[in-house]
Amino acid sequence: MSKKREMQRLIRQYKDETGEREIDMKKVAKWAVGKGWPLPTPKNPLDVLAKTFADAAREETRRDSKTGKPYRANHSFAVSHGGEQLHLWIDIDEAERGPMLKSAVTRREQMVGDGLQLTLDLMHWNSINLKSDPIELPMDLTFDIELRLNAPDEDEDDKAA
Repeated sequence: MSKKREMQRLIRQYKDETGEREIDMKKVAKWAVGKGWPLPTPKNPLDVLAKTFADAAREETRRDSKTGKPYRANHSFAVSHGGEQLHLWIDIDEAERGPMLKSAVTRREQMVGDGLQLTLDLMHWNSINLKSDPIELPMDLTFDIELRLNAPDEDEDDKAA
């Protein structure tokens, strides 16, 4: 049995033993350690620092000089190098088309994957909860994006206050 499958089995066992249905994974982890599950080996400090830098890069935003709208300054994309997959970062204001396109396509694919999984999850929930109104969410996000594009910025609200 794979490590993830074993962990999934332990989550079900935790729920059976505690009767909890809305579970805190930190409680599950503590319970599992008490059952003999080994604590993970601490991460390499350089990997932790690199992830911290990646998180900081991902969060940097700037304002478009023409629209005043915020945009994400740094984008990542994957490349293969020596049999290893690397995630490189580019500044959107310096990026060439190829890496920027690769980053944008990857992010779009993540959105499609999330939408597909949510659709499958809701199809299942609806099929086992026939006495409840079905949960139906449109996956065409065009209107929602247009609304947010045309909504006042939070910073503009702060200025008006």
